[in-house]
Amino acid sequence: MSEITFESTSNFVDTAKGKLHYHVTGDGPPLLLLHGSGPGVSGWANFRGNLPVFAEHFTTYLLDMPGFGKSYSPDVNPMLAAPGAVIDFLDALGLGPLPIVGNSMGGAVAARIAADHSERVSRLAAIGGVGLGLLSPSPPEGIKRLVEFVENPTRDLLVKWMESMVYDTAILTDEFVQMRWESANDPRTAADIKKLYNQRMLEGMRTGRAFSAADAVATMTKIKAPTLVMFGRDDRVTPLDGSLAAMRLIARCELHVFYDCGHWAMIERKDEFESTVLAFLLRDHKK
Repeated sequence: MSEITFESTSNFVDTAKGKLHYHVTGDGPPLLLLHGSGPGVSGWANFRGNLPVFAEHFTTYLLDMPGFGKSYSPDVNPMLAAPGAVIDFLDALGLGPLPIVGNSMGGAVAARIAADHSERVSRLAAIGGVGLGLLSPSPPEGIKRLVEFVENPTRDLLVKWMESMVYDTAILTDEFVQMRWESANDPRTAADIKKLYNQRMLEGMRTGRAFSAADAVATMTKIKAPTLVMFGRDDRVTPLDGSLAAMRLIARCELHVFYDCGHWAMIERKDEFESTVLAFLLRDHKK
């Protein structure tokens, strides 16, 4: 396989609401990877390191959801716009049913699609993003640090937020931080992230208004696809206790916990993440 670069894999597709940016490479059946949220995030930022491994087995798509990367800016909260945009993307490229792997927000979006459009999702794998917090305080530390940065976007606060995302801060190299800093300073994406993370959202999490437990339960009970829920044991954004409800309410659910790992398992525990997800996805292809 030739070298995988941002430029060589970058593409756009038109939808009724605007252009969606994505990366694609590899051979085999289709696989969709959905990124999380946060400053400077994109499909490439979250999964660029994993792309070569998945591309050995799948035609792998990294989608920038609306409000992130190079995709269009939504009129509403990017979280609300994302599920419909993913369906638009699948329709535009004629994809599905297919497995979806999502990190955090991407996992939540993938779960929503698996619940509401079960015919589109053959397997679901989520790093955080799926479940229901039962024991941990809300809002969690990672979300509070994220709002601090969004309201006062300094490099120091970006680093403090990134430190809350991982177990071992040694992975936060100058190059890694600089990439996220440059992306986070794009005026368009900075405006979009404020639609999602703000003081009103924090207050809603404190009082329970920003998140409906009943909606989360309804979503999980509707998921029919085989589901792999993954958590970092030391996740300070979506704590591990959120997996308990998912294990009970998703009919065909299994759990994998990465020790010494925060919220970015695909980066912090790259090899283990890839082998775990591939073992789950490739069951469908064994003879």
